[in-house]
Amino acid sequence: MDAVFGADFLLTALVVVLVPGTGVVYTLAHGLGGGARASVVAATGCTLGILPHLGAALVGLAALLHASALAFQAVKVAGVIYLLYLAWMTLREKGALAVTPAESPRDIHAGRIALGGFLVNILNPKLSIFFLAFLPQFLSPDQAQATATMAAMGGVFMAMTLVVFI
Repeated sequence: MDAVFGADFLLTALVVVLVPGTGVVYTLAHGLGGGARASVVAATGCTLGILPHLGAALVGLAALLHASALAFQAVKVAGVIYLLYLAWMTLREKGALAVTPAESPRDIHAGRIALGGFLVNILNPKLSIFFLAFLPQFLSPDQAQATATMAAMGGVFMAMTLVVFI
């Protein structure tokens, strides 16, 4: 498991975590609107949203996409369709930006915030790319404990994410 703490992996993971994305925006928005408690809950939800990406990498989705041009093409087409859907929904929006009064910290529903953070990171393409394309590169092909090492690297990535987001 010495690959887990290799400088190349740690540096790459830190760069991915530090580059602002949807999870950072979500956590900051809840922190600014609801205070420290809401920010921690949002960061926790975003961190838990990493689990599906890690699970996909652990069950070999990266190997499948690498081996099957058709499967990889299907994922790319699905991504394009999703982005076109988001663009269409943005263009259809006709209302002005509505700013509502902030909720008091007592009114914040932690479960709803955490679920939102979880869903935000499930749909985060940066995480999909990291776990399906980059993470397997840090494993040596002859490594006997590849699954355990990949799980440990995912845990390190999740810990980094939680600390940086909080």
